[in-house]
Amino acid sequence: MIVVGLGNPGARYRFTRHNAGALTVDLLARRLDVRLTPGHRSIVGSGRLGDHRAVLAVPQTYMNDSGAAVGAVLRYFHADPVTQLVVVHDELDLVLGRVQLKYGGGLAGHNGLRSIVAHIGTRDFWRVRIGIGRPAGRQAVVDWVLTEVRGPERTSFDVGVERGADAVVDLVSLGPERAMTTYNARGVDRSA
Repeated sequence: MIVVGLGNPGARYRFTRHNAGALTVDLLARRLDVRLTPGHRSIVGSGRLGDHRAVLAVPQTYMNDSGAAVGAVLRYFHADPVTQLVVVHDELDLVLGRVQLKYGGGLAGHNGLRSIVAHIGTRDFWRVRIGIGRPAGRQAVVDWVLTEVRGPERTSFDVGVERGADAVVDLVSLGPERAMTTYNARGVDRSA
């Protein structure tokens, strides 16, 4: 299984909403004691998730070019995205801290997902979606996703990252049906 956490590289973006996926895979690497090292336009490492070998990757391209890194990782490990790719990413259409699993489907205006689909030629792969909510008022989405999460919102954001890491483990170890039952049914946000 190839698990990719989307975000933007560099300290400036580390704790922004757009980096929820990258932070989740960083956390997963720490939990599994996996060392991430540069390679394939990403930082990459491998370990075990239950009985399964997993490659963890955080692209070192900017979000809008995530597909170049994801494609390079998939090619190197001879992985089929339809059956072996899990992309962890931020999701505007979920409330802050909420986590859902999804297979395939639309891109919801997410430029990282758009880039991945353009490079690998399919929308059919697993997604772990970490809610960042939508901006209030007239704040532009681009400003919203690139701002650092602070104050009381930071707790909910950090919970989303923790639950995102749990969701990846459950998806790989327990299988899609059990994992989706756990994450997609709990506290369903009917407004999304």
